[in-house]
Amino acid sequence: MLLRNLGGFLRDSMPDRARQRYGDMEYDWEHRLNTSSGTVGWEARLLGIFHSPYQPTEPSLFREMMASLPIDFSAFMFVDVGSGKGRALLMASEYPFRKILGIESIAELHRAAEDNIRVWQSSAQASTQRCRQIEAVLADAREFEFPEEPQVLYFFNPLSERAFSEMIERLTNSLARAPRPLWIVYHNPLLERVLRRSAAFVRVDGTEQVAVYCSNSS
Repeated sequence: MLLRNLGGFLRDSMPDRARQRYGDMEYDWEHRLNTSSGTVGWEARLLGIFHSPYQPTEPSLFREMMASLPIDFSAFMFVDVGSGKGRALLMASEYPFRKILGIESIAELHRAAEDNIRVWQSSAQASTQRCRQIEAVLADAREFEFPEEPQVLYFFNPLSERAFSEMIERLTNSLARAPRPLWIVYHNPLLERVLRRSAAFVRVDGTEQVAVYCSNSS
């Protein structure tokens, strides 16, 4: 598996593949940001093969995912697990969440997210924000203590199966201690079987691209 992953990394580093990674630049050009996968350094890309390669969320799909949630956004905080350069955090700020939090374990991506948040909040786009409390933290999601308040958790397939299982177990224990509404929006749900094994969450909606779960207390 390691050899296959390294082979894929080398193929993606070739000039033709590098150009393909700039295919998501439209959002950055429009907002003067740096959230593209094309500008990720080789060290962060190499780390990504052991976790999940960085890829930002497409804006129109993000809006569709948020529209699928039957909730009052103002009663929830938004948490992006594997927040990368922070694009989902910025898009979430256009909804009236109580707070927005990004968790990222790769330092290069985390620094880019902090820069993007500063640019976003000081630019013309700030007028579209309905939530201005945005924070990015450098942390391992498996060890992160999720706040005991209603949340929308966003996953873009951010972790290996083992790490994802550990995080879901931690969330399950947290819900047992402090029952609360918790919604999961899982984009590219390659490891959905982990959620299906948990008695704490129920699948309520989904497509091939997205799976939506809620806690039993939602």
